[in-house]
Amino acid sequence: MHFILDRVSQGSEEFDEEQNNLGEYEGDRNEAGERHGVGKAVLPSGDTYQGQYENGKRSGQGTYRFKNGARYVGEYDGNRKHGQGTFYYPDGSTYEGGWVEDQRQGHGVYTYANGDVYDGEWLRHQRHGQGTYTYQDTGSRYVGTWGAGKMEAAGEFIHLNHRYQGTFASNNPSGLGKFVFDIGCEQHGEFTQEDQDVGDGEDDEPINATVLKWRPMSITGHTLLTPGGGAEESVLPRPWEGEGGGEGGDDRDGGGGEGGGDCDGGGGEGGGDGDGGGGEGGGDCDGGGEGGHHGD
Repeated sequence: MHFILDRVSQGSEEFDEEQNNLGEYEGDRNEAGERHGVGKAVLPSGDTYQGQYENGKRSGQGTYRFKNGARYVGEYDGNRKHGQGTFYYPDGSTYEGGWVEDQRQGHGVYTYANGDVYDGEWLRHQRHGQGTYTYQDTGSRYVGTWGAGKMEAAGEFIHLNHRYQGTFASNNPSGLGKFVFDIGCEQHGEFTQEDQDVGDGEDDEPINATVLKWRPMSITGHTLLTPGGGAEESVLPRPWEGEGGGEGGDDRDGGGGEGGGDCDGGGGEGGGDGDGGGGEGGGDCDGGGEGGHHGD
């Protein structure tokens, strides 16, 4: 079983920089002549701000319009986005949530230009803490812990009819985990990283790539009904000789594709499509099926 989770949309923070040059101003002032109260400014860059000021600085509610089409509507403190606000980026993506000193922080929802959505915690402009990332093209989603913008620690990747639960490191599953199938069985195992020869480069030098391999270890079988009407779960150890898995690949910017597998067999081809998004969920306890992840 193979996963490549290298892509999660990154956002458009390069458009966040606001200008603080005075420019032209029309509005309220305090006794010292500073902008104070409600006013409108046209900055030398062509950006505009309309909203509240305090002692010469943007503070309170306001709307800042960039000449490139971006727009911020929300709270300010000391010329910085601070509090709750919504940023509309020129590529069509939006962020609605908390800001601290011009950076996304606290809880917020980012809708990316490709339709993906992250709903969760932020720290200094990066996904950090608990959050859910949903891929628009497949409906697959990751629910769990994030660190410095990447899937880290405990998490769950949910597909159409199965899910993977385990730990993640740098957007990839790592170590012990399990696949849980909707029909009632689980495949337990471990993800490891291995070097794989992907061909020859210049001067016939071999090129190696690090890929993820799934090593199945045991199965929790179907739930069995007992004669007394109760339920009993069967645990089936499976010391496979091989490592399951199969070939992997990705295209464009990465993202995992069809990490296949079933409760009895493990394997399946990995592949990728697009810039991310999960592949189709599939499979059952006794037969193969397609599953997959995509990451940023």
